[in-house]
Amino acid sequence: MTELSYASGTSALPLLGDTIGANFDRTVASFPDREALVECAPAGRPGEARRWTYAQLSDEVDAVARGLAALGVRKGDRVGIWAPNVAEWVFVQYATAKLGAILVNINPAYRTHELEFVLKQAGIRTLVAAPSFKTSDYAAMIEEARPNCPELLDVLLLGRDSWTDMLEAGRDGALPEAVLSADDPINIQYTSGTTGFPKGATLSHHNILNNSFFVGEICGYDEEDRICVPVPFYHCFGMVMCNLAATSHGACIVIPAPGFDPAKTLAAVSAERCTSLYGVPTMFIAELNDPSFEAHDLSSLRTGIMAGSPCPVEVMKQVIERMGMAEVTICYGMTETSPVSTQTRAGDSLDRRVGTVGTVHPHLEVKVVDPETGAAVPRGVPGELCTRGYSVMLGYWDRPEQTAEVIDPARWMHTGDLAAMDDEGYVTITGRIKDMVIRGGENVYPREVEEFLFTHPDIVEAQVIGVPDEKYGEELMAWVRLRPGAPPLTAESLREFCAGRLAHYKIPRYVHLVDAFPMTVTGKVRKVQMRAEAVDILGLP
Repeated sequence: MTELSYASGTSALPLLGDTIGANFDRTVASFPDREALVECAPAGRPGEARRWTYAQLSDEVDAVARGLAALGVRKGDRVGIWAPNVAEWVFVQYATAKLGAILVNINPAYRTHELEFVLKQAGIRTLVAAPSFKTSDYAAMIEEARPNCPELLDVLLLGRDSWTDMLEAGRDGALPEAVLSADDPINIQYTSGTTGFPKGATLSHHNILNNSFFVGEICGYDEEDRICVPVPFYHCFGMVMCNLAATSHGACIVIPAPGFDPAKTLAAVSAERCTSLYGVPTMFIAELNDPSFEAHDLSSLRTGIMAGSPCPVEVMKQVIERMGMAEVTICYGMTETSPVSTQTRAGDSLDRRVGTVGTVHPHLEVKVVDPETGAAVPRGVPGELCTRGYSVMLGYWDRPEQTAEVIDPARWMHTGDLAAMDDEGYVTITGRIKDMVIRGGENVYPREVEEFLFTHPDIVEAQVIGVPDEKYGEELMAWVRLRPGAPPLTAESLREFCAGRLAHYKIPRYVHLVDAFPMTVTGKVRKVQMRAEAVDILGLP
């Protein structure tokens, strides 16, 4: 009998029943004097790094919690945070959890229109924000949006009187009593959304605390670990897979810079002796190709996480060989699932770590189904990946209809990702259902073509999309970033490289050379934007 593409994760460790605040307090009691948080100093000023032990971090968290409570923030109120990676982000994350307030993460790349939408859609009562970041004047955008957001009562700008006054008000006193449950909503994260406005995935203590804990267990974290986090806190990758994974194991969070900077990330790993480094593949590529790479001592690195998009084979090899991350793992997930559903293990082969996204996480279920019938498909047959268990979000904030579109009556989350499961339960992601290209009746999975193009000696990165074609319905277009000094690559020369090595219908018809790809703030390539731009670039109807 053919085995179906279904797997469930087992574990000798039970799920945690704590709230985030209770779990944090338990770690503080166990490791009060261990370093918990480091915010690295600007380049050239190493003495100005900010540091907190667990006891000191606890004091800051409680001060923020009491300060917010003094403003009237209570359980269930929405508190927005709009800032890059700074220590105060961490203070607010744990302070809101202790109050039972719902933290609303706001994308640092948002403009006024998007900010206003989130403020209104989530009903944000209090907003904590950086005054500015890079070229964005947050303070000005907040003032522009505020008249249209009547529920917004308080705006606290980091480093300004509004923030420092709130913090001082919270230095003394007691937290207001509130009955908190691990099942309470505690976080709203807005998905990037490829069409229309983003949706607010609503997550509970139980969702994100357990997911972070088991991510940390698989990475082998304990109180000796130091995790370098160049990925944004506003996303699950930062605030769950790093912050909560660290604090649930007594490890240290290291912030290399407010935004991603490859040289500063390498410097932080070296100076702080980090044992773990996170990033999407494009971040690791930038670090490996940074001119300062050889100047940094990365010998402390043991593990880390690569996630967000598929990892090219050559990149993984270099991460292991040149960066020393022998135990690096690949994670797969989505905001709506807290986020991780599958993960490779330290003992997995290189082929497993680049060719798959690992096996199902503890206490979760995954299956691959026929997108049309919803029935599980046999092992090895591609279909839509679904996941079920403690990690599935409570729903999209105030969007029951859209929630029902992705979570079926049996509580399976339909990811929209194409995947296949092998006989040992390893899952391979072959693309998004919407990204699959159908050329003349042939299904083409961009990931496969991208992996092949990466073997070209002059190609650093490649992304493949489908573009309209009168004859075949769709044709392939490769967006390519070349190595510095490489000769120009034409569609004809690329076809010559592919001929005889790739099926004819998988060979890109068009080539577009770029210096960078359109990206989300979390480092995911925006193929929707690429497809829209390609129509204009190629002059297609």
